[in-house]
Amino acid sequence: MLPCDAACSVLRDGVVDVSAEGRITFVGPRAQAPASDAPVHALPGVLLPGLVNTHAHTPMIALRGAGGDLPLLRWLHEVMWPMEARLTGDDVRAAMTAGCVELLRTGCTTSVEMYFHTQAVLDAVHAVGSRVVLTPGVIAAPGWDRLGTWEQMRDGISARIDADGVVNGRVELGYGPHSAYTLPPEALASIGEHARARGALLHVHVAEAAEEDAAARASHGSVPALLDALGVLEGRVLAAHSIQLSDDDIALFAARGTAVAHCPGSNAKLAAGIARVTALRRAGVRVGLGTDGPASGDDLDVWAQARLAGLLARVTSGDAAALTASELLLMATRDGAAALGRDDLGALEPGRWADLVHVDLDDPVFTDPADDAQLLSNLVWAGGARLVRDVWVAGEQVLAAGEPTRVTRAQTTAAVREVATRLRP
Repeated sequence: MLPCDAACSVLRDGVVDVSAEGRITFVGPRAQAPASDAPVHALPGVLLPGLVNTHAHTPMIALRGAGGDLPLLRWLHEVMWPMEARLTGDDVRAAMTAGCVELLRTGCTTSVEMYFHTQAVLDAVHAVGSRVVLTPGVIAAPGWDRLGTWEQMRDGISARIDADGVVNGRVELGYGPHSAYTLPPEALASIGEHARARGALLHVHVAEAAEEDAAARASHGSVPALLDALGVLEGRVLAAHSIQLSDDDIALFAARGTAVAHCPGSNAKLAAGIARVTALRRAGVRVGLGTDGPASGDDLDVWAQARLAGLLARVTSGDAAALTASELLLMATRDGAAALGRDDLGALEPGRWADLVHVDLDDPVFTDPADDAQLLSNLVWAGGARLVRDVWVAGEQVLAAGEPTRVTRAQTTAAVREVATRLRP
């Protein structure tokens, strides 16, 4: 068992007790487990907490591969946004459903989503049984007025939170202002006010590519400085990408408690750059891992992001221990939950949700599973998603032997392929 505690310990012959409500009540050695007449589910291999994907646009699975060789801004303006303009709510529902299944099959139980057609996204999450932190997009770029003004988008989110609460079951609602280059300053400030008033997460793209924030740099020195001047960083803020950061920007994030969603795969594919992850972590900034959208990532595999994050950190620093296997595993679990301000996810500890992943140890990637250090190293650097067998969310099994329990994978795949075929030129 890998509880993903702060020390990233390995627990042999471990037991997890789960309440009827889906919370963990005990984690420890079998010899210390309290007596119980509840059903026992004995498992070989490894049990660990569900992974946390801190930045995704999962419904873009229907657009996977489109514009695959363009830099960020051309990719958005010339390919993504025109195709997304043709998406209906039903399309988003089908794409998100297939995406949730893909996430579960990699061992990811919680994803932070920035997307539109809010009800369609929620319908998909409820159908598959996963967990979501949904920050519906707010944008004021050309063509997006088909979904309303930024004020209407903001007010729609606020109305949902006021009606259902910030957290309701497996859903958390927040705000997704797209970026400083697609919204006017007054919009960013206002959305920040709405989020702070409700204790909600504000999830925003920050300094992803050098050219995107030229205006912000000219007026305020950087995108983080602009957001801070507008009061946005005073609340719960998750800054996606955060590549073009100076030392002052990093210090500002640390002082304000701003968290970062690190998306090394998407950043590399779009040639956007490499985030200064070791500097961020050294400064005390909470950093989680994200896949970004499957049209830019192009997969939804947090394990792959963990490996790439480690490789890039090492090659840019010249330090072969810049991010260790245990640190990468925690970034994918405990640290990702901390980046969201969620102390009920990301670890196997009493009181947290029983979001559990069962990994197969009967694989040659594990050279010596009896050795704790080798087990962690092999799991992170050589194992990963293909070893995931079963997944539980809030104590409910939602993946069994690699297949979703609530929906039929073949049907979800067929549905998203229909959408993708129609959208292609």
